[in-house]
Amino acid sequence: FVPGIGAGQLYHFQMDGPHDPENGHRFDGSARLIDPYAEALAGDFLPATDGIVRPPKCVVVDQHFDWNGDRHLNRPLSETVVYEMHVRGFTQHDSSGVEYPGTYRGVVEKIPYLKSLGVTAVELMPVQDFMHRSSDGMDNRRQNYWGYDPVNWFAPHHGYAADQTPGAVVHEFKEMVRQLHAAGIEVILDVVFNHTAEGNELGPTLGFKGLENSVYYLLENDKRYYRNYSGCGNTVNGNHPVVREMIFHCLRNWVLNYHVDGFRFDLASILSRDRDGHLKPNTPAVEMIAEDPLLADTKLIAEAWDAAGAYQVGSFSHIRWAEWNGRYRDEVREFWNGFQHACGPMATRLAGSSDLYQSSGREPFHGVNFVTAHDGFTMNDLVSYERKHNEANGEGNRDGENHNASVNFGMEGPTENPGIERNRLRQIKNLLATLMLSQGVPMMLYGDECRRTQNGNNNSYCQDNEISWFDWSLVEENSDLVRFTSKLVEFRKTNPTLRRTEFLSGVLHPGSKLPDVSWYNADGRPMNWQLDTRSIVMLLGADPDQLENGSTDVMLLVHAGPNTRTFTLPELLVPREWRLVVDTAAPPPRDYYEADGPPLSRRSLSLVGRSLMCFVRDAQTTETPDSLSDVAARRGSRS
Repeated sequence: FVPGIGAGQLYHFQMDGPHDPENGHRFDGSARLIDPYAEALAGDFLPATDGIVRPPKCVVVDQHFDWNGDRHLNRPLSETVVYEMHVRGFTQHDSSGVEYPGTYRGVVEKIPYLKSLGVTAVELMPVQDFMHRSSDGMDNRRQNYWGYDPVNWFAPHHGYAADQTPGAVVHEFKEMVRQLHAAGIEVILDVVFNHTAEGNELGPTLGFKGLENSVYYLLENDKRYYRNYSGCGNTVNGNHPVVREMIFHCLRNWVLNYHVDGFRFDLASILSRDRDGHLKPNTPAVEMIAEDPLLADTKLIAEAWDAAGAYQVGSFSHIRWAEWNGRYRDEVREFWNGFQHACGPMATRLAGSSDLYQSSGREPFHGVNFVTAHDGFTMNDLVSYERKHNEANGEGNRDGENHNASVNFGMEGPTENPGIERNRLRQIKNLLATLMLSQGVPMMLYGDECRRTQNGNNNSYCQDNEISWFDWSLVEENSDLVRFTSKLVEFRKTNPTLRRTEFLSGVLHPGSKLPDVSWYNADGRPMNWQLDTRSIVMLLGADPDQLENGSTDVMLLVHAGPNTRTFTLPELLVPREWRLVVDTAAPPPRDYYEADGPPLSRRSLSLVGRSLMCFVRDAQTTETPDSLSDVAARRGSRS
């Protein structure tokens, strides 16, 4: 507390102490430091003549805001459809047509589009204030576009504010949240508590290094150097009591002051490392975040790996935490793109990944399914490039993931060949349909619904330009795909069969017409999981407790082979009772039917290569065939 100081005051900290790197101390009485608890920053990073970087100034903020009665939406995770997006990249392109491109206000202007897609939550790439340039030097030409280089965890990134008056960003961010909530859309923040922009021993002193280096960071045995589990030069010491408490205060700040609905924790496995850097189950930080009563209604999503080899997908925590399901991404790609022995893993992902989450007492909705994310190819590029093309990043194309499980259907990059284009579009529909028809929580990358491309760049972290920006002309150019995507989202949201809150068991429950799940080969026989097949029939029985909420029986026919394949329905099914909803091989608008889909007229039907069909049956009016009484004994089971 400083008497006489009020809102709008700018300030820095200075901290005196020993500069003794060999013992982990990097105090510098001349360095101007960012207050770790500052609620806003103003200005930019300035190189000084003495070689010391001058960081933005901290701002004293008045947190008063008229929320007009806004409250957290508290939508169950099982009913969530996530849209991952970059605040600046979403509206910065000239084609966006917004008054305030690249800002929080620009997001507000595009809320009608988000609402038309039907997504229930936006997951914002980092908005904790960050350094615009890589931390290995202020003259580095590579920009920190993504934002994974934080300098302060409490302050909204002021570079995304339309009004650059110090502290105005706080009001703009709150207004964005309020408007999104009014449209029924929750806000999830991608938070970075694993490293900071201060980098390694060669990086600048911006805050934590100058406040107490040995507390905030994990140091090597030779304390001049930093443990680098993040791949970004340093690692935050998240399980130190001081740092752990600051993380709690930060999360509460976003929930209470900004009405944020949840968090996705970047490289969350680092929170599972103790103060010596060893991986431990349910470390104090992980447990206390899950058990904090002030965070009880927020969504907690872990990116359950780090850059030093930790991979905890399915085992990050047994308490409340959901996870980005990296296994889903890899195995769904591999199935559709022709990898061998991918059928069994594909079925497991469709059914909610019980192999990952059931044993720890979690449910299908603790897995956040995705095929694409900011880190990697876009959906369009996944079916257009077999190799990454990151030359524009200036690293000799050495950066970015090499194993992408992608295909180009005969030509690398853009093409006017109509056959290749048909295959690519159908494959995009296959992947989007798989995502929305799987148990678990679907997450899609912004622009995938309209074929946004990064020209084969699968690591666009430094591309603050048209490589990364959302080209809004694609929404009109690919309006049929946008419609297809929005209809899939609507279908998922209105059919509880696709978002069960318990794992499928293959059991015929009282009042059901079908077991909750059963599997068949394309010939209509129970699934033989020993075969290396590319064809699956999945039957989902309606939840008898959800019939009044629209739950129906669902039949999914999936064919990843390159050639046309005849499918025969299982004997227990009466063809005419089923009507078509999705056909990825059909031209629009026949790729998706509302309630007027044509009924099946016969027991066999053909699927062209790499296509998917989905049928529904009204579970309330259909008579139960006698043959269902022993179906559980005859089915192939894989939940």
